[in-house]
Amino acid sequence: MSIGEVGERLRRSTVVVTNGAKIGSPRGRKEGAGSGIVWDASGLIVTNAHVVDSPDLTIQFRDGRTTRAVLDRRDLGRDLAILRVESGRLEPARRGESRLIRVGELVIAVGNPLGFIGALSTGVVYGFGPADIGSHEFIQTTARLAPGNSGGPLADAEGNVIGVNAAIASGGLGLAVPANAVRRLLVEGPPAELGVTLRPVRIPGPGGGIGLLVLSTAVGGPADYASLRVGDLLTGVNGKRLTGADDLRESLDRTRGAFLTIQFMRGGEGKGREVTVRLRQDSAA
Repeated sequence: MSIGEVGERLRRSTVVVTNGAKIGSPRGRKEGAGSGIVWDASGLIVTNAHVVDSPDLTIQFRDGRTTRAVLDRRDLGRDLAILRVESGRLEPARRGESRLIRVGELVIAVGNPLGFIGALSTGVVYGFGPADIGSHEFIQTTARLAPGNSGGPLADAEGNVIGVNAAIASGGLGLAVPANAVRRLLVEGPPAELGVTLRPVRIPGPGGGIGLLVLSTAVGGPADYASLRVGDLLTGVNGKRLTGADDLRESLDRTRGAFLTIQFMRGGEGKGREVTVRLRQDSAA
């Protein structure tokens, strides 16, 4: 099968995801548009979490049909989101095994960059592992990506989807979340969320180090129930000192719904405090 034939089959399973604007409007084309993958015929759509930053979601299929979408769950750490639609005549993508791909293999990316629906680019697998945007593993490729490719499929030479295109790393490498991470999200559900907005800062005083400053807390969220406040400085998780936001994210990924003990500092106090947070799973948080 030629690359053109593989690309056409991928296009039939690739959608436009628009949030906060109507499909076809000038604003919709310029703002809030990304890509998505028809994951199964029941109406499950996979995309990136950063694509769905609004509850006002619209899906446009290859044949021009549009429908509303509902956010089912998302994983902010992995940058994945699962949407659901009620629509017939869906052609799901053929799913591949991301653990079997090797450096140097041909890959094909399809998406909707810069308003060009169904654009195709090719490249090779450059490597695997964390990139400069986080600690999670990405498939790193030379396939050219642009704004609007986010959430679209990365496939092998036979058209099997092995990843979800997510970002562009320094140096121009394309980054894709492995397809196996989608399966994990579907089976295990979203990881626990603390319900806070954080910013890494230097810890004052002897010893220094890095802490996470609480900028806001979600009302009714786990941090709010545990009485963490804006201005608190998180310094450790389960007795292990934090070195950055990724440490907290990895602890939340491993915990998945249990309890987490947070070490923190409050105000100008020199001594540390500790609180046990009861985490909860929230498919839309």
